[in-house]
Amino acid sequence: MSEDEIHLIVDQLSISFGGLMALSNVHFELRKGEILGIIGPNGAGKTCLLNCISGFYRPQWGEILFKGRNLVKVAPHVIPNLGISRTFQNVELYTGLSTLDNLLAARHMFIDYGVGSALFHFGRAKREEIKHRRIVEDIIKLLEIEDIRDHTVGSLPYGLRKRVELGRALVQEPEVLLLDEPMAGMNVEEKEDMARFIIDVNELKGTSIILIEHDMGVVMDITERIIVLDFGNKIAEGIAGDIQKDAKVIKAYLGKT
Repeated sequence: MSEDEIHLIVDQLSISFGGLMALSNVHFELRKGEILGIIGPNGAGKTCLLNCISGFYRPQWGEILFKGRNLVKVAPHVIPNLGISRTFQNVELYTGLSTLDNLLAARHMFIDYGVGSALFHFGRAKREEIKHRRIVEDIIKLLEIEDIRDHTVGSLPYGLRKRVELGRALVQEPEVLLLDEPMAGMNVEEKEDMARFIIDVNELKGTSIILIEHDMGVVMDITERIIVLDFGNKIAEGIAGDIQKDAKVIKAYLGKT
């Protein structure tokens, strides 16, 4: 596969906490425009992997290559500016603010005007605010959350809060989107909606996606390839049909030999 077709490379990534090896020589490539699934039992290292890519953790060994840069050496606050955004297992929103304000807050890294312009709301500040508002409105429409735009996030049902969190990641216009269990705790209808939104983001915006999810039905349906982790090691990689039949994967999930 040519370099033009590869969006992100994780190469021999290893990280330990004390005597616990959380990831051990993990290697994979994210192809441009694909949805890549990451699965594994609890404690397999899935979230740890996303934390390394997004800069929350700094691995002791290995590289994470994106746009010719090794993200291991990049400060966490710079990574979103490069084109990588994420969601979290637990909803991390400003619960006292509205849906709209939560999404607008995620545009702060694009603000490029001074205090004076902002204070009097003219010139560049006004033009930029219009631009940011237009991008946020597009995401609100895409995720079908028009009815809750002015609702305080803390008052929303859990499924809608997860949708708002996805919106917050999307307003940063990422080229690579990291989704950490975006459907956890949802009912069947909410999962179907979220799966549809993820596919729309991938197809309409061409966003490359790394998806961690425990619902195997969802993973098998919407991902193009799947990587399986177990105790920090990559034990399998392939399309859904092959992963389902892999003996190491069956053993990891079911404890069978």
